[in-house]
Amino acid sequence: MDHQPKFFENLSGTGKAIGVLTSGGDAQGMNAAVRAVVRMGIYVKAKVYFVYEGYQGMVDGGDNIVEVSWESVSSILQVGGTVIGSARCKSFRTREGRLQAAYNLVQRGITNLCVIGGDGSLTGANLFREEWSGLLEELAQKGKIDEEAVKKYAYLNIVGMVGSIDNDFCGTDMTIGTDSALHRIIEVVDAIMTTAQSHQRTFVLEVMGRHCGYLALVSALACGADWVFIPEYPPEEGWEDTMCVKLSENRARKKRLNIIIVAEGAIDCHNKPITSEKVKDLVVQRLGFDTRVTILGHVQRGGTPSAFDRILASRMGVEAVLALLEATPATPACVVSLSGNQAVRLPLMECVQMTQEVQKAMDEGRFVEAVRLRGRSFENNLNTYKLLSHKKPDAELPKTNFNVAVLNVGAPAAGMNAAVRAAVRVGITEGHKMFAVIDGFEGFARGKIKEISWGDVGGWTGQGGSILGTKRTLPAKYLEKIADQMRTNNINALMVIGGFEAYESCLQLHEARSRFEEFCVPICVLPATISNNVPGTDFSIGADTSLNAIVETCDRIKQSASGTKRRVFIIETMGGFCGYLANMGALAAGADAAYIFEEQFDIRELQANVEHLTEKMKTSIQRGLVLRNENCNENYTTDFIYQLYSEEGKGVFDCRKNVLGHMQQGGAPSPFDRNFGTKISAKAMQWISKKLKETYRKGKVFANTDDSVCLLGMRRRNLVFQPVAELKTETDFVHRIPKEQWWLKLRPLMKILAKYKTSYDVSDSGQLEHVAIHSPKEAETGAI
Repeated sequence: MDHQPKFFENLSGTGKAIGVLTSGGDAQGMNAAVRAVVRMGIYVKAKVYFVYEGYQGMVDGGDNIVEVSWESVSSILQVGGTVIGSARCKSFRTREGRLQAAYNLVQRGITNLCVIGGDGSLTGANLFREEWSGLLEELAQKGKIDEEAVKKYAYLNIVGMVGSIDNDFCGTDMTIGTDSALHRIIEVVDAIMTTAQSHQRTFVLEVMGRHCGYLALVSALACGADWVFIPEYPPEEGWEDTMCVKLSENRARKKRLNIIIVAEGAIDCHNKPITSEKVKDLVVQRLGFDTRVTILGHVQRGGTPSAFDRILASRMGVEAVLALLEATPATPACVVSLSGNQAVRLPLMECVQMTQEVQKAMDEGRFVEAVRLRGRSFENNLNTYKLLSHKKPDAELPKTNFNVAVLNVGAPAAGMNAAVRAAVRVGITEGHKMFAVIDGFEGFARGKIKEISWGDVGGWTGQGGSILGTKRTLPAKYLEKIADQMRTNNINALMVIGGFEAYESCLQLHEARSRFEEFCVPICVLPATISNNVPGTDFSIGADTSLNAIVETCDRIKQSASGTKRRVFIIETMGGFCGYLANMGALAAGADAAYIFEEQFDIRELQANVEHLTEKMKTSIQRGLVLRNENCNENYTTDFIYQLYSEEGKGVFDCRKNVLGHMQQGGAPSPFDRNFGTKISAKAMQWISKKLKETYRKGKVFANTDDSVCLLGMRRRNLVFQPVAELKTETDFVHRIPKEQWWLKLRPLMKILAKYKTSYDVSDSGQLEHVAIHSPKEAETGAI
């Protein structure tokens, strides 16, 4: 970046008062957003008020609007729902109600509102803002406030954050709560699968989503469901027959269970509802299968927020305060949203109008349009689901005569199996013969390679680890044997799924092309490692699952500490030299410090952290949490830091240490990793097909250009294929990390929320963007 960094020190909140409220249906992660708004507000010296019970509390006033302190939001990060309450409010819909609300805010000098809720709550906030000056005039006429107050509080600034488990708001890739709701759904589906398997049952699962099929669609992708019903994409005429044929075919292929997912708002092409009971009756009558219905209901709203939701809400909360500080009477009410991996600000009413457009398109039967308006992320999900769920009859499949091999390299990462499944199924759909290599390049050299079919990868999405087996061995010492195997099995393309070793392996194959013509084939690397240390991508498959394992353990540890009082825990995370897990784990668990290799520290910093914790113990929050990356410093080991803290904290706090170890590599993949692995793998396979066609000459494939060995990564807002040869300059090979890492920008966020003074570069934020309606082509090229 060439621009001068812009820091928020120049933005002061002195003299400003911010009110924060949650409104509409609750969602996990709302508390993380509330905590971030309160702490960032106090950090910039503004006064911050809780508005309890949403708009109802604003209208009722009194004890419902209370100034809060730093400690008010301690220990709420891991709590689901909203601690400040949310209520539907009829009186706020009337002008009298809004007049009363305006009076209550002016009494406390609040002219900045941060509203966390769905589109209804945000529309209400915008109307309130538009009427504000009129409401104050009316209050002055009635003698409730004086003319000076009308002048002083002339403008109301509003920033929204979308908290909704349905992910039904246009303009943001993810709303707060969606990821956690997917966690609940997937936990249930995984549990149901074992019982369905035992009895050869069919399960119909009803998930929330009255107007939006996001939860149904993504959970269907994440568990490999047989069929999904969503409001935006009603099934074609005669779907009953098609579905029953599909279910019985799956049974004939020795599949012992069927999963059908129904969104509560599912409809057919005549806008008639499709209910879970209707689907069940159909399966029982037509096929006689033992079928059960499970309605998940409010389970989806409950439970603790996932790591993703906590980080998302914390980033949005901080961005919302910055937006309020920068707002002028001329700026429209904005909503803070997520685009790819960027926090962006969008005009609130543009987003609301587009959200309403989707509903209108569905009511009028313009379903293709509705899907397009939902955004490219939704459209991508739908296209990927269509690709993977239905196998065409062999007679209808194209025949390319290309053989494509898939292998795992490096340490296991949750989500690898989902990626292999997608690769195999998309490859078969494209007409290739798919081969699975067992045990990485070592297995390859030994000839452990076999053809793999559509049915072989059924049920793989939810499996942790690596079913194909994986080894860290690089190909360099087996080049000749691997080339032999490629020749013997006539392998025309490779898909390598793994971590830093996978990237290095493909560099070695690329460099060996001059000696071995066999490696002159399209090769694609998919980043899959818990460490998230692969150059060329912001995220790697497996990191989200690992982060959730860390955060879950930190929650339990914090709970044990709150019982004993005055205790500090030192927790060691994995990640090699990459501090991603330690840093993001600290942000999501509400830690006091995180030691990482990328940001060198010395004894003075350790001393400052001990003093910071000593001060903290004097408040009502009598516990501390410190994360340390395993390789952050060769001398300041976990034991050293533990002993230092124990000695320096004598008489003030005691210490415990915990090395998390390999539990970070295990477990069932999170919904994010299943989905991410599935989508990037499907995209990579389509790239391989394109490259095979381009490089096929005179009866053979010959690809020797740099752009035929690529890594597919997510960069900011897009998925991009990058030649591994070009990524060499971006890589620190000694420490096995990229030279520049995006998440280091979020480091000050963690420090601010833990009450450290720091500078925070806000160059990326601040510009109000517009909601873009993308072209259908863009959905293929772009986002996650």
